[in-house]
Amino acid sequence: MTIENNTVLTRLRTALPDAITGSAEFRGDLSVFVRPARIVDVARFLRDDSALRYNFLENLCGVDYPGRQLRFEVVYHLLSFTNRHRICLKVGVAEHDPSVPSLTGLWPGANYHERETFDMFGIVFIGHPCLDRILMPDDWEGYPLRKDVPLGAEEVAFTFNQERIYAHKPFARE
Repeated sequence: MTIENNTVLTRLRTALPDAITGSAEFRGDLSVFVRPARIVDVARFLRDDSALRYNFLENLCGVDYPGRQLRFEVVYHLLSFTNRHRICLKVGVAEHDPSVPSLTGLWPGANYHERETFDMFGIVFIGHPCLDRILMPDDWEGYPLRKDVPLGAEEVAFTFNQERIYAHKPFARE
């Protein structure tokens, strides 16, 4: 059984009309723009609705759009195994308050995706059980995937034993 994008959008807009700010379709893929405060309600509805059953959070990531009013965007890809259908949810986040509610209460697997997005972009997930850095060292300052971070300006970390490594592998320098 498959489901049409129009059906998903109609059910979503009927159930939560104030949560959706827009939608787009590109090459058959549906993207729905959601108000930040309502992302948990929208995700819960998509997961629990008996006709839709988006029961798998494929991934969650951040995007940086410098110059936009809502500089950051949190993107969620959900999958319905039952209906063989995907949906993309997008939430705009302001630079002065980069925060959005956590989805770890709906999908425990969101834990690591949210931590990575926090670590790379500085987007805070309200209600997250342990929002600590996951990729960068604890003493790292800033958020490396923000587009205002200079490329190549930071020295490569963990090069303290570079000479010892090259001493055993002379071909590595060439």
